[in-house]
Amino acid sequence: MKFNKTVLPNGLRVITVPMPDNPAVTVLVMAEVGSKYETKETSGLSHFLEHMLFKGSSKRPTASDISRELDGLGAQSNAFTSHECTGYWAKADAKHLDSILDILSDMYLNPVFNEVEMEKEKGVIIEEIRMYQDLPQARVQDLFMELMYGDQPVGWNMAGTEKTVRSFSRKQLSDHRAGNYVNGGTTVIVGGSFNEKKTIKNIETAFSALPSTARQEKPPVSELQSAPAIATLFKETDQTHLVIGVRTFSMLDERVPALTVLSTILGKGMSSRLFTKMREELGICYYVRTSPDSFTDHGNLTISAGVDNSRVEEGIKGILGECKRMKDELVSDAELKKAKDYIAGTTMLELETSDARAEFFGFEETLKHKLESPDEIIAKVNVVTATDVQKLAREIFVDKGLNMAIVGRFKDSVPFKEYFKF
Repeated sequence: MKFNKTVLPNGLRVITVPMPDNPAVTVLVMAEVGSKYETKETSGLSHFLEHMLFKGSSKRPTASDISRELDGLGAQSNAFTSHECTGYWAKADAKHLDSILDILSDMYLNPVFNEVEMEKEKGVIIEEIRMYQDLPQARVQDLFMELMYGDQPVGWNMAGTEKTVRSFSRKQLSDHRAGNYVNGGTTVIVGGSFNEKKTIKNIETAFSALPSTARQEKPPVSELQSAPAIATLFKETDQTHLVIGVRTFSMLDERVPALTVLSTILGKGMSSRLFTKMREELGICYYVRTSPDSFTDHGNLTISAGVDNSRVEEGIKGILGECKRMKDELVSDAELKKAKDYIAGTTMLELETSDARAEFFGFEETLKHKLESPDEIIAKVNVVTATDVQKLAREIFVDKGLNMAIVGRFKDSVPFKEYFKF
């Protein structure tokens, strides 16, 4: 898979991912800022800023102007905010590359922050917050982060609270953008069919007004835990949703490939251990999955499931039992190979499109500040041994780093404390 990185004289990073036979092209602009860069008073500001960039720019003063022009190209577009970065993308027929580059750069550099539109969008985001609070599968994920990280940015909802969203001013938005949307914190990624030399030149021109001031830094994450922790949220649900997780390490840690293999064996795919145990053997749930979530300075591994209300204890013990088994037994050669083949296969399948490749390399550069190809990542996975997996399991599956969040018909954590341990 071909890709190239160019650092322009002003510090702006450009990643080009040519796909000559692909009829589409994607432009993704990523800023190295997210909810971990916020304070208690500004929680949700990065997400609000993301929304407001679609509400008008100097060339396109209204949201309708932007959406009408994108629709006229037959383009797809969207944006996302995470804990550590924000991204804006558009995808269209390759012949419209110059147009979508012009639209995205105008949005990124020249938002108007109309105060009437700001007040409208506050209502939209508050309803978005309420929507996810009403979804137990989503609410339990937020509850888990609150439990694990407490009162610090990574433990807060990325969208903020109704109170913080209502309080945002035009000056706060403008200052947040000015302090973070700068050359040294911005990466532009282009994937698909395009003339590489011409496109880099056009990007340099389109983003020439982006300032080169120093960007904001995020505070370090505190991870203090000495015993298993449980958080419950009472909700009249027909199913209990739970997340069990442990502390791991950053995305730059050399153990990431082993964690990827361990996670795959436990809960990726319909032949994984947890799927087999929880769904096929016990018939206790519809979904169960593992998610290794690595940040630039810390990480976690979570197991999420929705289980029968009357069999929660059985489900928790089943999950913990499979984790303990990873510590106690070496994975067989056949299961290890299957996990590696699954990782290789799904990695390549997920990178078939121009937008998927742009996002992959965008996250690589924005968060890691270095680029690894999918083949290099797969190569590291392929040298992981059964002993590596067992050693890692023994390091992370320890009681003092164990956490569980539950949304369902439980008003306290007392019923679980006796057996919630490895």
